[in-house]
This record gives sequence, C-alpha cells and structure tokens, in this order.
Amino acid sequence: MKLLLKYYPDLSDQQISKFKKLKELYKDWNLKINVVSRKDIDELYLRHVLHSLGIAKIQKFIPGSKILDVGTGGGFPGIPLAILFPEVQFHLVDSIAKKIKVVNEVVAGLNLQNVTITNARVEFSNGCIANFTASRISLKNMRKSRFFQKDAYIAVDFFEKKSEVVKISNFQGDDNYAMLIENAEGVKKQIHYTNPETKSINAIEEEHNDFANSILNNISPQVSFRDGLKALELATLIIKKVNDNN
Repeated sequence: MKLLLKYYPDLSDQQISKFKKLKELYKDWNLKINVVSRKDIDELYLRHVLHSLGIAKIQKFIPGSKILDVGTGGGFPGIPLAILFPEVQFHLVDSIAKKIKVVNEVVAGLNLQNVTITNARVEFSNGCIANFTASRISLKNMRKSRFFQKDAYIAVDFFEKKSEVVKISNFQGDDNYAMLIENAEGVKKQIHYTNPETKSINAIEEEHNDFANSILNNISPQVSFRDGLKALELATLIIKKVNDNN
C-alpha cells in the first residue's frame, strides 16, 4: 500500500480500504483459481494495480462515462480503475468463465457498485475477434499492433521490425510434424506459424515518392488528400488530448 500511496496520495479513506482488501481477496481466490502468477501475487500492487492505474496518468475519465474492458482476465485494469473512478461505469468482459468467477467474487467482496461483468467472446461483424486487449501501461519502450481474426492472429513489432502470423485450419492428416490442438467439439485444428519478412523503409520518403509518381503519371495516389488530411487532424487531436492531460 505504501507504494500505491506514493503515486496516488489523494486516495480517500474508502478507496484505501478497498485497495487493501483487494490484495486479500486476490490472495484467497488465487489459491482456488489461478488468475495471477504465483510469483506476482505478493507484488500485486506493483505488477498489477499500479500498471492498471497507470492509464489514469494519461487518460482522465469523465464522471458518468462508460468504459469497456475487453479481455479483463482476472479484473485488470477494470477493477483498480473502478476503485479510482467511482463515478465512472466499468463493464468487464472475458471469454473464460473461471476468470469471470473470480472477478465476480472480487467485485462483490469490494462492493463495487460501478462494475458490471459479462462472460462473453467479443466478435465483430467483419469476422475479427477481441478476446483481450493490451490495455495496461508497459514498462518497456514498445510499439506493437496486434490484429485478431476468427482463425488468425497477426502481430507487428515496429521497433524490432518483426512480424508474426499464426493461423488455424482444419487438420488434413497428411503432416506428421504438424502442431495440433483440439477444440471443444473434438475437431483437430492445425496451427501454422510464420515470420513474414518486414522491409525497413522510410515511410515519409515512400509517401513523397508515391505523391510524385501520381503527378508524373496522372494517377491517384495510394492515400488521397482527404485521407491524409483526416490522418493529420486525428494526429493533432491526439497530441492535444495528451497535452491537456499532462
């Protein structure tokens, strides 16, 4: 708690009480259902609570707003944020029932009235699926994007210039060295893993070349003027929001 109060000295007595009880509840439930690494449970405030609350340092939530935590796992960052922002509504979602059971018990034990919980798998109309999101602050410098589809996962690391693609398909039975998993219906699925080549390019130079090529050959550029303007407006808005919260 001392570490928590160091970064959040303005917590109310009620919030301090809930954060103290938070660790007790997780230590108890983690013995029954493992939602936090055994080695991390004693460092809960440092490795989970503070990481979750780090979002509040760059993003302020307006009272009455509604926040969706997709892939909440054991309740992070949703539960710590719900304690910190009692006037904000949090909806915690996860596809794994046993994790949601722990979340339910912790929320009930803390008597959090601003949290609702759903055991569900989030799937979008275009076939993309969100089972979890990278929703906490990382202590490492990184710039990664992850894309989820029904039978594929794509990860791009812009700092390391690496990418990986994982696909799942029905097993045809003609590969003795195939990586296999079996779903709930007993159907065998084959896992395909690849590391596509990621070319190192100068994005600004590529845009300039494309623009020059469109003029010389009287063709439309890959990114239209309107799309470029929208991207610039969005970037300006993001910078303004960051500055407003600092």
